[in-house]
Amino acid sequence: MNKNIIAFLLAAVLFANNITAQDTSQPVQFSFSVSRVNDSLAWLNVKAVIKKDVYLFSAKKQTADDVFFSSLQLDSSLSALSHPGDTLWESANRRLIAVQEGANAYAFADSAEIKLPLHVAADSSYVTGKFVWLGKAGDEFPSGEEKFRVLVKPVSKPVAANTGDLEGKTLGTLFWLCLGAGVLAIFTPCVFPLIPVTVSIFLKKSKTKQQGVRNAAWYSASIVLIYAIPTIILTKIFGEKILYLISIHPVTNMLFFVIFIVFGISLLGAFELTLPSKWANSSDEKASKGGFSGIFFMALTLVIVSFSCTGPIVGLLLGQTSQQGTTLAPIVGMFGFGLGLALPFTLFAFFPSLMQSLPKSGGWLNSVKVAFGFIELALALKFLSNVDLIYHWRLLDREIFLVIWIVLSFLLGLYLLGKLKFSHDSDLKHIGIPRLFFSIAVFSFGLYLLPGLWGAPLKGLSGLIPPSVTQDFNLDDLQYKIGKVPVSAEGPAGDAKPPQKLTDKLHVPFGLTAYFDLEEGLAAAKALSKPVMLDFTGHSCANCRKMEEKVWKHPDVLKRMKENFVLISLYVDESTELPENEKYYNDKKEYIDNVGLKNLDYEIKKFGINAQPLYMFLDLAGNPLSNVKYGYDADVEKFISHLDDVKQEFEKRK
Repeated sequence: MNKNIIAFLLAAVLFANNITAQDTSQPVQFSFSVSRVNDSLAWLNVKAVIKKDVYLFSAKKQTADDVFFSSLQLDSSLSALSHPGDTLWESANRRLIAVQEGANAYAFADSAEIKLPLHVAADSSYVTGKFVWLGKAGDEFPSGEEKFRVLVKPVSKPVAANTGDLEGKTLGTLFWLCLGAGVLAIFTPCVFPLIPVTVSIFLKKSKTKQQGVRNAAWYSASIVLIYAIPTIILTKIFGEKILYLISIHPVTNMLFFVIFIVFGISLLGAFELTLPSKWANSSDEKASKGGFSGIFFMALTLVIVSFSCTGPIVGLLLGQTSQQGTTLAPIVGMFGFGLGLALPFTLFAFFPSLMQSLPKSGGWLNSVKVAFGFIELALALKFLSNVDLIYHWRLLDREIFLVIWIVLSFLLGLYLLGKLKFSHDSDLKHIGIPRLFFSIAVFSFGLYLLPGLWGAPLKGLSGLIPPSVTQDFNLDDLQYKIGKVPVSAEGPAGDAKPPQKLTDKLHVPFGLTAYFDLEEGLAAAKALSKPVMLDFTGHSCANCRKMEEKVWKHPDVLKRMKENFVLISLYVDESTELPENEKYYNDKKEYIDNVGLKNLDYEIKKFGINAQPLYMFLDLAGNPLSNVKYGYDADVEKFISHLDDVKQEFEKRK
């Protein structure tokens, strides 16, 4: 009995060894799997291990008459899963070999990977078919047929995108910046002298101290409302994008440039710029009636009278806050500015004794006014630069912009030292310590700008000055140009064509290669089998330039962007007109007739946000690799971690 069992086990082992020997004797071993991309797309994966001195012919025909090829076939009942135009993906190690005299064909050695896109449903299903293969081993042509039946897993539930952190961080930063601008506006000659007068009126006309404090608080609240309410009304009437579109439009940027030049010249003392006097008189008449309505019109009178000093600051803040991509940004910005401007009136009403510590009005206020005039002229160039970049005039390139700023800085420094004097200035027998330190700061700023003429990054100003790609002589940029080769790399599905559209107008820094058309970039990504990095940007986007200088330029970030991604930069304010056959009306019946509007429409429709910068990452099917809406964040390590995460997710989906 025991002998029979031993004989049976021995026979079983020999049979198993015989089966294994037969399997390993096959020249090619195959495995099949399916990886899902999204709820409508999956990849059918075929992996082959090829014996030494054996070649497996490609599954792609070179010509219609080619007979040396393998074939991946689905069962006839599943023909709808594969469309005629779908591209078969093959690993990059195929080579051209001689088959016979006068005939060559593509084949694989050692291993091969072949993928076919499948248009599947969201639920679970099976894919069946066969791989008919043909190989070459010396003078022989082994062949075979491998059938497969693999499971397509159901789609997993998507994770909802969380944009609250991005919006909350943006709005919080904007509020504090605008609050600071409001506090700064207090020290203008149009506002500062009114503080003690206004507070004294509240305290003297009020029957009790509590009533005076209450009136001052309502006065401050009225100032805040006067700045915030018009912004809310504009947004409600014309839609959430109105202030954003105004801020990036070249016509409004040119208008801002003219306004800032006029304001700057006015502050230098050439003429007095005020709103119509009847507006102030009418408001002042209503203010004299008393009560809460009277106090409100007192606040309105202050806003009108101080317009010549606060108007340019408000215009600048509206322009910048409107570009943040959130509906509440301009409203929060104006709320912060109004609060900063109104704070001292309430503060001095609570603590009247503090007014005694205020410096007296005098010639120093005029010096502040003139200093603001120089600053206005400098800021005006920012708006002109936006127009110059949008229309590609190249009139205000980086080096020209910097030269003008350097000259303005030194002129302001000379003025603060009393070496430059205007007709309305009082005599300056000596300079005080604060004035000396301000002049040192201004001269230092001018010297800081000087190396920028030769290409120094000037990271601190990257959001205000034109991008480095507009500078003809740039020593810093040479390190990225030396040894650079054109992008036309061999990818799994063939060669990637270099960028064609808009390359004569648009450029990216640091030797990066970017596509400026979505379809063109997606085609390159498929050819290279690399994930897409979508860069929603703009000529007038200050934070975009900051992100490039502070984050992109980091060697570890730059290496990943060059090697792991296909960069597609979509400018939302690019003025190039679309061809007639590409113009269209979007879902909101808005006419899309230029490249910028098309890119902005795509950003809002695809991702539900219009902020710039915005970095989104796509797989080869155009689906997001992450739900994170990555905006401006100068944390380099955080950006590197995000790049690695989306790259890893891309590899999982392959």
